[in-house]
Amino acid sequence: MDMDRTIHEQVVEDLYAEALMLADDARAAFDLRDEASRGNSPDNVRIALSVEGLRTTTRVMHVLAWLLNQRAYQSGELSKTQLRRHGTLGAERPSDPANMELLEPATRMLIRETERLHARVARLDEEMRAQDENGSEAVSAMQDRIAQAFGRG
Repeated sequence: MDMDRTIHEQVVEDLYAEALMLADDARAAFDLRDEASRGNSPDNVRIALSVEGLRTTTRVMHVLAWLLNQRAYQSGELSKTQLRRHGTLGAERPSDPANMELLEPATRMLIRETERLHARVARLDEEMRAQDENGSEAVSAMQDRIAQAFGRG
């Protein structure tokens, strides 16, 4: 069990480092001040950049919030109950294919990277919640057997 926790901690740290890099890349890619100052992009491109920028930064912030909650739990700042209650991953809002066609290849690639990161964290979150549910069911079953053994069931 201790080894599982160590592996989980390392996975969280690796994902956290990746999310921080993607957050910085997203900030640079979607800095609309530079785009607006050039003023040479059509309105539909600026709108696509704005919409996908918001989706991308929201996606990365949801991942970072989830990872920060995991780190807080690992360091003892959150209980298991608090983590279950407040440590949910925000819903994915996939990019719009029509908007993606208007964006530069590097920007599309960055968006896809954030979508892949969110999907990886979502799988990890689902696995952890399934393990918690299985563990809770096992504990409940054991408590029921103990209660029956002592004539309280």
